[in-house]
Amino acid sequence: MTHFDIIALFPEVVSPYAKASILGRAQKEKLIKITGHNLRKFSKDKHKKVDDTPYGGGAGMVMTVQPIDDAVEAIRLRKKFLRKHIPMVRVIVTSASGKRFTQADAKRLAGYDQVIFICGRYEGIDHRVEEVVADEALSIGNFVLTGGELPALVMTDAIARQIPGVLGNVETLHEESHDTEGFLEYPQYTRPEVYTRTLGKKITEDLAVPSVLLGGNHKKIAEWRAGESQKRRKT
Repeated sequence: MTHFDIIALFPEVVSPYAKASILGRAQKEKLIKITGHNLRKFSKDKHKKVDDTPYGGGAGMVMTVQPIDDAVEAIRLRKKFLRKHIPMVRVIVTSASGKRFTQADAKRLAGYDQVIFICGRYEGIDHRVEEVVADEALSIGNFVLTGGELPALVMTDAIARQIPGVLGNVETLHEESHDTEGFLEYPQYTRPEVYTRTLGKKITEDLAVPSVLLGGNHKKIAEWRAGESQKRRKT
């Protein structure tokens, strides 16, 4: 079982997504386990404070080291949990300034026994967390979100899909977009063969499935799919 532990100020956002669809089924089958942890529970401050003003001045608050450090140490898998071997654990900070998360990272991280996410809030996290507590910092894109819970869930989803048995159909995994560098999956179609779209009272438009997909010639279908994938890669 692969453990995903998400340390956050709002861990309640983790459960609804983690229990649904593929991730929910994978948890029931004990292939993965996704747990949200409330950072405030690890604060030694009597008011359970986890942030403070930044040194050097500036707007906003910065998340402090102590609660995060203690949370990671409390959650980290030890040898007693996995008797066969010492657990492989990776600790990740969700950060807008981190390295861009890719499909290659999803494959790499799927090899760990436990992935711990530290979710940022406010103006960020004390940099000593990234330097000492975490193993790496990852970002899901060049934009700013309110907190790191969504990036942690995005990465958990992508990583979990790489774990054997989670998707069920191995072919689905092999033909996914970004599986190889620059590859984007070809367009997909299903019934009806022709969909008539109404644009106005007397105006219609027929949207047809490409004829090559209807002929049953698997070689031509494969060539068409490869060509469409290449077009998407160029654009």
